[in-house]
Amino acid sequence: MSLLQNYPTEILILIFLIVTFLQSGVDKLIDWKGNVSFIKGHFANSPLKNSVPLLLATILILELLASALMIVGVYQLFVDGTKTAALLGVELSALTLIFLLIGQRLAKDYAGAMTLAVYFVTTIFGVYLLSA
Repeated sequence: MSLLQNYPTEILILIFLIVTFLQSGVDKLIDWKGNVSFIKGHFANSPLKNSVPLLLATILILELLASALMIVGVYQLFVDGTKTAALLGVELSALTLIFLLIGQRLAKDYAGAMTLAVYFVTTIFGVYLLSA
């Protein structure tokens, strides 16, 4: 319980981001064909339409890597208060969100892009806390 007493905001942000990115990555793994089909339709009128599988694989790798780093980061915070892995995971999450934002803007899905802002603000706050 001392973990939540020492780093309550950091841990809650990390758990939020782990759930977000790990679930998204696992969903892509479990339903790859369905995700590719959906994303191809979403980007049908964008410059990204011919690169969907490669770009989706890139996002998948980033999401899973960020999740793994944040899981290790929670463990490190618990064991010795080290923030290195957690910070790297949250920074990678922010980069992933920027890539997703670029895609949403190119697809002219402005509502989807706006939704990403909530995740991005939370992520940047996590970067701030873990950098201190």
